[in-house]
Amino acid sequence: MPRRNPGRERPQQRKSTARHGERGDAFRCVGCRLDVSMIAPGTAHRNHCPHCLTSLHVDHRIPGDRRAACRGRMAALSVTVRQDGEWLIIHDCQSCGELSANRIAGDDNALALLRIAIRPLSDTRLPVSALLTL
Repeated sequence: MPRRNPGRERPQQRKSTARHGERGDAFRCVGCRLDVSMIAPGTAHRNHCPHCLTSLHVDHRIPGDRRAACRGRMAALSVTVRQDGEWLIIHDCQSCGELSANRIAGDDNALALLRIAIRPLSDTRLPVSALLTL
């Protein structure tokens, strides 16, 4: 038997073959191309990248159902806040135009969330001076 050289052996790595939104341990973000773990603190159905907040249109009606036929790229459009204080990202499908609200995850990029939260303040049609009088 040939003797193995441990210094030259490559460790076998388990690669995920799952596409975004399918069962698996990771997916590649369609926005920033980073590998994203499916395990997310605070949610059982990760559907967006925690770095750039981009998603794919994978859910039809129920979070985690993965039944959407569109599979279009979804851009983080805005955020909203529930009465209990939980933040939701509003995604806009670039293919079919559908809007969806998705819970944020505990590891989402806080700066990216704040950028889309304050985006309306950069709109010149909004009288910022009116906000200062509140």
